[in-house]
Amino acid sequence: QVQLVESGGDLVQSGGSLRLSCVASRSIFGINAMGWYRQAPGNQRELVARIRSGGSTTYADSVKDRFTISRDNAKNTVYLQMNSLKSEDTAVYYCRVSDGGMVYWGQGTQVTVSS
Repeated sequence: QVQLVESGGDLVQSGGSLRLSCVASRSIFGINAMGWYRQAPGNQRELVARIRSGGSTTYADSVKDRFTISRDNAKNTVYLQMNSLKSEDTAVYYCRVSDGGMVYWGQGTQVTVSS
């Protein structure tokens, strides 16, 4: 089992930057897929970015060239660097881990971008 704790959400102006962190309760060295999802009011939860153990990444079209996902296995942490934020990025951001056929979610962190 894995517990995930996100942090870094905040209120920021349009064009600003934030870095989200997701700390896992155990080593992520053997975990293949870690990702960030987001859910805005009235919308379904959607994939923002995913990183695999080999370092390959996947991004939603809406965040390509603005967001960067990374992982630090030594710190059991996955990050989401968000630049050039837009009002449409406003959402609760969730960390997700797939491990051994199980899926784990964090509690979410709120990102609000004011225009």
